[in-house]
Amino acid sequence: MAKHKTPHGVIAPLTTPFKSDGSICLTSLKTQVRFLCENGADALAVGGSAGEGHTLYPDEVRALVSTVKEEMTDGMPLVASAIVDSTHQAQKVTAAVADLEVDAIQMTPVHYLFKPDHEMMVEHFRIISDATDIPLIIYNVIPWSYLSPDETIDLMEKVPGIMGIKQSAGDLKLFADLMRRAPAGRQIYSAVDALMYPSFCLKTPGIIAATPAAIPHAVALLRDSVEKGNHEAALELHEVILDLWNAMEIYNLPACIRYAQELQGVDAGVPRMPMRPATEEQKVRIKPALEAVLKTVEKLS
Repeated sequence: MAKHKTPHGVIAPLTTPFKSDGSICLTSLKTQVRFLCENGADALAVGGSAGEGHTLYPDEVRALVSTVKEEMTDGMPLVASAIVDSTHQAQKVTAAVADLEVDAIQMTPVHYLFKPDHEMMVEHFRIISDATDIPLIIYNVIPWSYLSPDETIDLMEKVPGIMGIKQSAGDLKLFADLMRRAPAGRQIYSAVDALMYPSFCLKTPGIIAATPAAIPHAVALLRDSVEKGNHEAALELHEVILDLWNAMEIYNLPACIRYAQELQGVDAGVPRMPMRPATEEQKVRIKPALEAVLKTVEKLS
């Protein structure tokens, strides 16, 4: 099997293009892959929160990964996802993509009502890691099953197969603490759309957040501006990206991202029931915010 590539830079998540009957339109998925690859994405992620991964079955994750692999740029890293509630379910997803040469699997802690204690959380990830050679990224996003920096560091030290953390809390200190304390060679990815600018300043190896699914070019330009020390441009981009993020709502975020994609010619399908499609009120806020992002990108490019 080919060596796993380390996801880096703008790691754009794909929305999953569902049809009205709840099935997946893989043809539409291909157009989205081309849009992301042609507009600044450095890597892709399948079946995460933006892709409504909590609704996906293992065979659907496999179909999505297979389709994306066929269409994406050669050599681009690919991350699969497992948003599940048990070790057994996680192993099913991991096994479903085992032969597809994905470069990592982002995996949430279990997210139903019952949070395992830390010892069982370590055992959960250890069992999954021991059964696969695919590196794991802990997707630290579940509010009632959240891993503190101490717990996160302990997990990375005890489970060698964990390559990094996708940190989703809107707390820059937590992120900075992890960047400072992470074991050598482990990746601390930022997943906070409002804090992409300071995350790049702290030298995160990559962003895996929602808005890069709609504006990969803007996030790539933000990264490049920080790397070049052009903080005037970076701040200008940060502000319009933040306005777009604030125009969206979390309860149907994938639907809001879809609408922003559709405005740019991407056939993004509909959400899987019971998620509500973007409302007219949301569309009225998102469209001008997106236009401001695109104008700023054109101005600064």
